[in-house]
Amino acid sequence: MAVTKSPECLFCAIVAGEAPAALVLDEPDFVAFLDVRPVFKGHMLLVPRSHVETLTELPDLLRDPFLEAAQRLSRAVQQALGAQGSFVAVNNVVSQSVPHLHLHVVPRTKGDGLRGFFWPRTKYADQAEVEDYAARLGEAISA
Repeated sequence: MAVTKSPECLFCAIVAGEAPAALVLDEPDFVAFLDVRPVFKGHMLLVPRSHVETLTELPDLLRDPFLEAAQRLSRAVQQALGAQGSFVAVNNVVSQSVPHLHLHVVPRTKGDGLRGFFWPRTKYADQAEVEDYAARLGEAISA
């Protein structure tokens, strides 16, 4: 697959070797490197080599290999750092600091101080609202 690049993208510059990064994975389709502002030491970002802004734009041929690479990174934090597990997340547009798809792999250990998600929780008004949301999302997924 041909690699596309955005001239303004920091992650494209990292992939091309034009910007510094501590690489932990360097493969034909993906690169992973340490986050410069880690939640915990060992926090990594997995990116496709080609400029893709969101998960929904990731080409079908890269979808399974992307998740497989994420699995390897998640195992690596346990084996190399002694983490008990990991937090794995992708932001799409909102809270996406660099507009290039990146998956966070954050080492986790019980008692590390990270509590759930970083945003407030909400509740559905009633069961009818739950069913309405489920139906609307189900229809969109089936479309």
